[in-house]
This record gives sequence, C-alpha cells and structure tokens, in this order.
Amino acid sequence: MGVLPINRLLLSMSVPIMLSMLVQALYNVVDSVFVSRVSENALNAVSLAFPVQNLMIAVSTGTGVGINALLSRSLGEKRFDRANLTASNGVFLGICSAAVFAVLGVLFSRTFFLVQTDVAEIVEGGAAYIQICTVCSFGLFVAISIERLLQATGKSVYSMITQMAGAVVNIIFDPIFIFTFNMGVVGAAWATVLGQIVGAALGLYFNAKKNTEITLTFKGFRPNWHIIRRIYSVGVPSIIMASIGSVMTFGLNKILIAFTTTATAVFGVYFKLQSFVFMPVFGLNNGMVPIVAYNFGARKPDRMVKAVKLGAIYATAIMAAGAAVFLLIPHLLLGLFDASEYMLEIGVPALRTICLSFLLAGFGIVASSFFQSLGHGVLSLIISLVRQLIVLLPAAWLLSLSGQLDLVWWAFPIAEIFSAALSVLFLIYAYRKEVKPMLAE
Repeated sequence: MGVLPINRLLLSMSVPIMLSMLVQALYNVVDSVFVSRVSENALNAVSLAFPVQNLMIAVSTGTGVGINALLSRSLGEKRFDRANLTASNGVFLGICSAAVFAVLGVLFSRTFFLVQTDVAEIVEGGAAYIQICTVCSFGLFVAISIERLLQATGKSVYSMITQMAGAVVNIIFDPIFIFTFNMGVVGAAWATVLGQIVGAALGLYFNAKKNTEITLTFKGFRPNWHIIRRIYSVGVPSIIMASIGSVMTFGLNKILIAFTTTATAVFGVYFKLQSFVFMPVFGLNNGMVPIVAYNFGARKPDRMVKAVKLGAIYATAIMAAGAAVFLLIPHLLLGLFDASEYMLEIGVPALRTICLSFLLAGFGIVASSFFQSLGHGVLSLIISLVRQLIVLLPAAWLLSLSGQLDLVWWAFPIAEIFSAALSVLFLIYAYRKEVKPMLAE
C-alpha cells in the first residue's frame, strides 16, 4: 500500500472487484432480457419492482460496510474475540433484515404497485415478483454479510466466486423457469432468489473451510447490542446513501408513468444497461479507497493525490466509452429487450440524452470515494442527495410539465452538472483541510 507503484497497485486491487461487479450487472440485465420476451407489461413489472430490490441491496450492503469496518479494525488490533462476535452478529443482522422485508413484502407488495399503476397485469405480476424476492431475501442478506467477512479477511477471491456462482445459477435457471415451466415473471423471481441462496451457501462454506481468521459460530449465540451499535454507526450512513437511489427511481417512475407505461419500461431498461458502465467504476473506487485511506494514515499525500488522479482518469475513460455505446447503438441495446416500435421511438432519444451525464459522473463518483477515504462521508452524502433527489427529481417534474417526454430525460445531465460543480468545491475544501497541511510538513 505504501510502496508499490500506484498504477500497478490500483489495477491489482480494482480489477478483480470490477470483474465481480460486471458479473452482477449481467445478473440484472439477463433477468430483464428474458422477462421482456414474456411481454412489455412483464418488463414493466420488474422495472417498477426495482426500488424495492435496490432498498434491500442498500440495507444489506450498508450493514456490510459496518461489519467490514469493525471486523477489519478488530483483526488489526488482534482482538479476535471481538472479530468473531462481529461476524456472528453481522449474519444475525442480515437474517433480521430479511425477516423485516419478508413481512413488508407479504403485507404491502400489492399496495406498492397500486400506488404506481392500475394496469392489472403489471400489478399482479409485480406483486408476485416482489413477494417472492422479499420472503426469500434471506439468501441475499446472508450472502452479502458473508461476502463482507471474506473481504475483510483478505479472501476477496472467494467472495468473487460466491457472487459469480449466484449470477451463473440465476442466468441458467431464468429461461428454464420463465419459458420451459411457463412461469413468466414469477419464474424470474425464483431464479433470482435461487442464485442468492446458492451464493449464501457457498459463502458459508468458504468461511467455514477457508477463513481461518474468524470463527463463525451460533452455539449459545446472543445478540451483542454494543457490537450491533458499532456496526450500524458506520453502516447507517451507507444505507442512507444507497437508499437514495430507491427514492429517486420510485419518484421518476411516478413522473414517467403519467406519460405512458412504456416510458417506465424504457427507464427500467436504461437502469439495467447503465450498470455495465457504472459497476466497473464502482469496482475501481473500491480498490482506490483503501489505497487513499492507507496513505492518508501514513502521511503520504503524493500517493493519495496520484491515486485519485488515476482513478478519475480511468473512471472518465470508462464512462466515455459507455456514453459512446449508448449514443451509437441505442437501437441494438433496446433490441436486447424485445423493444416494440413505440418503445424504440421513445427509448432511443432517452438513452442518447441520459448518457451525456456519464461524462461527468465518473469524476463525481471518484470525488465521493475520496471524501469517504478521508472520513468526510457527509460530503459524499450531500453530493448523492443533490444528484438524485434535490436536483434530478424536481428538474424531471418541471420538465414533465411541458408535456414532452423527451425533455424529462434532460434532468439527468442537469443533475450531473450540479453534482460535478459541488464535487469540485468539496475537493478544494478537502485538499486544503487534509492534503495541503501534509504537503507542508
């Protein structure tokens, strides 16, 4: 961390995570590709369900951040008893979270869809899809908790294997359940949860057999509220940041569906496709954060600055490549989802407009990760709020008043401009407060 050339270090730490996240992106896209072959309403049902799925992922990954932080610190301090307590309480929290979502899913899935649309096929299919995903969400929550234990102890390869295995299972069983067994949207839900359960089982196996740093046991287990508070003291801000996307998606779906249900299908397709662009950047950032944090602690500002510059260059390059694909072949991208003529008519300009925001998004993501590395998580939270809620949703609503759907998509580039400007201001602040004093030493 302190001596290896930054470029080599950044790539060696980021590439495995990027590959793992690309597989996860494939996981999401394949689901929708197969569902789109059932009907556009089926695709709409899955698209409108996304905020709930994203909220589950936000809670699980946010809790995982808290587990990872406390577990890593405990191991660094050689406090192995606390590390074991953190691991077992982390899995316990995952199971509790799954139970909460299961209850909410049974009680409110249908209501959630009725708030958005009155199209019976979308409501029935979507409610069934969400009920299965929430009731069986223990696979998702346990899998992510276990993956964080593997990552915190340096077993990232095993973490990657569990993620890839779950994705492969989902991809294999999607067409079997949807078409061979003629289960439609419900089949997609069962394929999803089956993949998550396989990932969880594999993660538990790797922890038991390969993870010698911690001992995961539930014999005589009792919740340790002190450990749980410490996990959530770090995890709750991460949960809030990740949950913002659910609120934004739900709000934008409400705006779009006032035009036509096809508009929400286009937005759902966009969200699936953009993950192929954003996931590698998130993987890059996951590799960059520990490098910056380590060298911040080691008082090596030159290495910090170089890591951030390289991260910004790589992120912008990835985003520019993604934007080029969206601009040049939107017809082919939408064609993957069996798009109708009308869906192509509104979807092509949508993809071409939204992708303009990619050109600034990479820089904003790297800046937010830099703030987190220095312990300024509030700055990252403010940027996320501005990008997805404070600017994007009001801009989309105001543009929708024109009655022209094509104008609504411009809310994305507008929000990204505000976010980038704020990121620059915060970078100047963080540099003067944290980096410049070190350079003067």
